[in-house]
Amino acid sequence: MTMLLEIDDLWVAYDHIQAVRGVSFSIASGEIVTLIGANGAGKSTILRAISGLQPITSGGRYFAGQDLSKWSAHQIAQNGIAHVPEGRGVFGNLTVLENLRLAAYGRRDNQVASDLDRVLTLFPRLAERRCQWGGTLSGGEQQMLAVGRALMRRGQLLLLDEPSMGLAPFLVKEIFKIISEINRQGTTILLVEQNAYMSLKIAHRGYVLETGEIILSGDSRQLLGNPLVQKAYLGH
Repeated sequence: MTMLLEIDDLWVAYDHIQAVRGVSFSIASGEIVTLIGANGAGKSTILRAISGLQPITSGGRYFAGQDLSKWSAHQIAQNGIAHVPEGRGVFGNLTVLENLRLAAYGRRDNQVASDLDRVLTLFPRLAERRCQWGGTLSGGEQQMLAVGRALMRRGQLLLLDEPSMGLAPFLVKEIFKIISEINRQGTTILLVEQNAYMSLKIAHRGYVLETGEIILSGDSRQLLGNPLVQKAYLGH
C-alpha cells in the first residue's frame, strides 16, 4: 500500500498553548481518512499545518515522498494538496463559474474544461446557478462551490474541514454522498468533521483526537462499534 501522506510526531503551538502534541498518522493513496474529536481537539490545526498555513513546532510532514517543510503554502497547493477550510470562503462578488475558473488559474494542462464539466456534473445545483453571484448562494451551495474549487486544482489529496457545518440534515447527506463519489473517482481525502457518525460511515479509517493527541485509531467500522466513541461522539 502506497502512503500518500505521512505525519510524524507533529507538534503545533499557538503562542504558548500546545494545540497538537506528537500526532502521527498516514493516509494511503485512494483512502478516506477522518479525524474526529470535540471542538479544540486540534483537528483544524492539523489540516492547516499540512497545507502550510500554520507553522509547526516540530515533526515531519511528507507528501508523495516529498518533505513539506521545504515548500511554502503556495507550493503545497500547486503540488497536489487542495484544502477546503472551515467557513467556505467563496468570492461573493464573482459568479459560480468565475469562482471555479479562478481556482484553475495557473494550470498549464489541457484538462481545465473537462474538470469544470466534472464539477458541474458532481454538483448539479452549481450548474443551475453557474451565472449566480457566489455571495447569494445558500450555505449548502457555497460549501459545494468551495469543494468544487478545490477539485479544479486537480490535486491528489483533498483536505476537508467541517464540510457539513451549519447545513440542513438533507444537505449533510448530499454532501457526504458527493464526498464518497469524489473518492471513488480517485481523490484521496482527509476529512475533519464533528459529525462522527457520517464521517466514519464513509471513511476507510479514522483517528480520534482529544486535547491535541490521538487517543484511538483504527478501521472505521471498529471505531463505530467502540464504546468510548459511541458515548463521546455518537450519543449512544
